[in-house]
Amino acid sequence: MCQQGFIGAGLVNIEPTKGDSSAGMSATSDSGTAGRRLRPLGKLVPNPKAKLRDQFHEVARFKYFSERTEESYWQWVMRFLRFHRRAGQWQHPRDLPPAAIAEFLSDLANGRKVAAATQAQALNALMFLYAEVLQVNVAEVGKFDRVRRPARLPEVMSREEVRRVLAAALPSYQLPLRLLYGTGMRLMELLRLRIKDVDFERSQIMIRGGKGDRDRVTMLPESLKAELRAHLEKWRLEHRRAVEAGAGRTSLPEGVERKYPTAAQEWAWQFVFPNGSGKGLRHHLHEDLLQRAMRGAVRRAAIAKRVTCHTLRHSFATHLLEGGCDIRTVQDLLGHKDVATTQIYTHVMAKPGLGVRSPLDG
Repeated sequence: MCQQGFIGAGLVNIEPTKGDSSAGMSATSDSGTAGRRLRPLGKLVPNPKAKLRDQFHEVARFKYFSERTEESYWQWVMRFLRFHRRAGQWQHPRDLPPAAIAEFLSDLANGRKVAAATQAQALNALMFLYAEVLQVNVAEVGKFDRVRRPARLPEVMSREEVRRVLAAALPSYQLPLRLLYGTGMRLMELLRLRIKDVDFERSQIMIRGGKGDRDRVTMLPESLKAELRAHLEKWRLEHRRAVEAGAGRTSLPEGVERKYPTAAQEWAWQFVFPNGSGKGLRHHLHEDLLQRAMRGAVRRAAIAKRVTCHTLRHSFATHLLEGGCDIRTVQDLLGHKDVATTQIYTHVMAKPGLGVRSPLDG
C-alpha cells in the first residue's frame, strides 16, 4: 500500500442498535439548545471500497470527534504504519497482528521517551482504528512497556506575577488573556466563544462543548464588562459592514447551518475573538497568535517560570482556593469531572492545609 493510497471517497451504512428501527441517530429538538449535537446510537460501517483514510474520517465524524482529536488520532495511525513499514512497503493495519500495537507503544516509551499522556493518546487512537473503523477485535493487545506517569504539580503564578504579565501583553491581546485568567477557561474554549454565549445581564459565560464535550458556566468578571462591551461594539460595526457587502459569514458547528440557513451571518453566531481577515469564511483567532503573545508578555515581565496560556487557568483555580472558595465550586467552574483533579491545586496554594508556618518564622 503506498502512502497516496490513504486518500479516497466513500460513504456508509448505519447499523441501528438492537431494538431501534431509527436511522441510527437521535436528535434533541429543544429550541433552547440550538446547535445541540446529534448522538449516534449505532455503529458506522465504512464502505469497504473506500481508502483507509476516508473510512477513518467518516467514522470519526460519526462519533463527533473534534477536529483536533480527529487529526491527532490520524497522525498516530500514520506513525504506527510508518513504524511497521518494511522495505518501502506499507502494510494495511488489518494485516498486522495485535502484537504490532504493543511493539509500537513500547518503542514510544523506550525509544521516543514520550510522556505518559502521549502514549495513552496513541493507544486510544489505535484502539479506535481497530475497534471502530476496521471493526477488528484487538482486546488482547499484549504487554507493552508503559510510560510511568510522575506526579507533577502545575506551575502557578502569584497574583502580582499575573498582574505583571497581563500588563506586559500587547494591547490587542490583553483582553483575551485577562479573560483566560478571570474565567478559568481553556485556550480553545475562549477562542471558540460566540457572542450568544456571553451573558452580560447574568454576568456569566456559557462554555459549550468543552473537554469531554461537556457544557458548563463560568463567571464574567465585572472588571472586564466595559472593555468587553467596547470590543464587541467595535466588532459589531465591522460585521455589519461585511454583511452589507455580501460577506460576514462565520464557520459553524456541524449541522447548525443545515438547521439554521442564515446563522452564518447572524451576529449571535459570530466569534467573540474573530480572525483578522474579513475575506471568505471568518474563523476564530488562531491559538498560535495568543500563545506567542503570552510568551512575549512573560519575557517582558521577566517571570522566571515556565508560563503558558494554560498557567492562567492554573492560577485562576489556585487563587480562588486561597481566597476561601469552596473546592466543589472551583471544580464546577473548571469543568473537572472528578474533584480529585481539582484537589491538585491545594498542593500549590500559598498557604496549603491549615496555613502551617515554617519553624524558621517562629
